[in-house]
Order: sequence, then structure tokens, then C-alpha cells
Amino acid sequence: MNEATLIEKLLKIEALFAGAATEGERASAGLARQRILSRLAELIPEDPPVEYKFTFRDMWSHKVFVTLLRRYGLKPYRYHAQRYTTVMVQVPKRFVDETLWPGFV
Repeated sequence: MNEATLIEKLLKIEALFAGAATEGERASAGLARQRILSRLAELIPEDPPVEYKFTFRDMWSHKVFVTLLRRYGLKPYRYHAQRYTTVMVQVPKRFVDETLWPGFV
């Protein structure tokens, strides 16, 4: 499977997880999400992570973006003396273009 198909499946699984009525449904959706994320991790050698710098005007945008990053298992950080509204993250360019930024906008 290619990356776009995996990302599409991941979005469907996350929708299933969010709408799960029982604990069993939530657990099975969580396991499926982990399998898809592991397949995405296998694709990283094809598209290596690049360091991105995102700067936001307000704290609300910053918090929403950091939450989105953590949802996908990414770890945001800042360098010393950077403003609180600046977010640094290492992520493949294709993931930013196809999934992360459209999801934020």
C-alpha cells in the first residue's frame, strides 16, 4: 500500500474511534490505528523527516496545532529563546502537505 492509502485508512479509523459507542469498539479501532501508524513508520526511509518551524499569532492556534501533532504521534519542541507560539517538529514533507496542514486549516 502507498502512503496516501494508509493515511486515508487512518482517517477513517480515527473517525470510527471518535464515534465508538462501546469500549470494545474503541479498543479495536485503537489497535487498527496502531497498525496503520506502524506501516507509515516503515515508509519513513522513502521520505525522510525534515525540520519544520511553524509560527502562530495566538495561543489558541498554537494549542490546536500541538494537539494535532500529538494526535499523530509527533513530538513538538522549541529551541532556547524561541517564542511560545513557535512550534518545531521533524516530519516528512509529504505528510505535512497531504495530512497535517490540511487537517489544521
